[in-house]
Amino acid sequence: MRERTGLTIGVLGSYGGRNLGDEAILTGLLDDLRRHEPNARIIVFSRNPAHTALAHPEVEAVPWEGVSRVDSSPVLNQLDLLILGGGGILYDKEARRYLRVVRVAQERGLPLITYAVGVGPLTDTLDSGMVRETLAQAVEVTVRDQESRMVLEEAGLVNPITVTADPAFLLEPEEFPQQWLREEGVPAGSRLVGLSVREPGRAAERLDVDGYHRLLAQISDFLVHRIDAYVLFVPMERDDIRHSHGVLSHMTAADRGRILHGDYRPAQILGLMRHFDLAVGMRLHFLIFAAMMGTPFLPLPYAGKVFDLAQRLGVPALRGVEREVEGPLLAEVDRLWDERAARADETARRVAEVCEQARGTSQVTRSVLDSIRARTLTPAV
Repeated sequence: MRERTGLTIGVLGSYGGRNLGDEAILTGLLDDLRRHEPNARIIVFSRNPAHTALAHPEVEAVPWEGVSRVDSSPVLNQLDLLILGGGGILYDKEARRYLRVVRVAQERGLPLITYAVGVGPLTDTLDSGMVRETLAQAVEVTVRDQESRMVLEEAGLVNPITVTADPAFLLEPEEFPQQWLREEGVPAGSRLVGLSVREPGRAAERLDVDGYHRLLAQISDFLVHRIDAYVLFVPMERDDIRHSHGVLSHMTAADRGRILHGDYRPAQILGLMRHFDLAVGMRLHFLIFAAMMGTPFLPLPYAGKVFDLAQRLGVPALRGVEREVEGPLLAEVDRLWDERAARADETARRVAEVCEQARGTSQVTRSVLDSIRARTLTPAV
């Protein structure tokens, strides 16, 4: 047995890509690990190790993309446990890239757990087979929503699958002072709507990008005039900035629109939600943040993970952004504003339940860590 007082844990996910949702997941996950294993050495496999090391100086960050099996072995050989997740990383064309690293680890007998991972769509034969075969050897499999469990079951995984919730629900808010809003061009004392937009994707398959931007501009103008508000676009990753500018360029009330430009931590964006009277958006973690802070929110359609969140929290979500549903979409925004107070208590109750489910991942992880520690470490003398 090695004379060490802390485990060495590897964390593999979509980290270092400057996506605030993924960084929120990593922050929640690392805080959780530190509670269980304060002496652990944590190595994060990152797309951008320099960015991860700067954001999380308490961990070591190493690259994984484009790294050969031979070059990844020295790091993997140091680990006592590999954590895959969280976040939506097991889907067509992408799953194989993460699982390539996992398989090298498993060849060395390294235990694997998945941490509230998101799965799907998973229709590609290669990816589906790799997910099934790799996770079949995992010590524990936890997923963040029911849809992910269903996708894994349809892929043929027979292991027990525990449904928990996104690790971002473990995050604690940081202060976002009013002064920062003024520096972002938002006047004090104004009603404020938070808006999150991203690339159209499946949300608007029959609209070209310009038509998509025009429709979202109509929603933004409606919000400005309906509640006499400013609209603050909150980019959750870099490409969102381009789409935010596209929407803003089509707004008739563009003077009431602002795009958040500062470089903020996920917990600060969580704190920003306190300033919003209403939040409308596509990005999952933007909506999670709104829910956690008690801000009335309406999910705009994008993917199954957004609908799963809406269902869990009992809020409406439309299933298409098309020209012909402009009226119903605006009507739903209008209804959200009118019913925001009536919905608040029930939404808060459901959010508390989901936060408790997120802590369920922690309980599973703690059990695995206790088992590994018992057979790996000698007591400190």
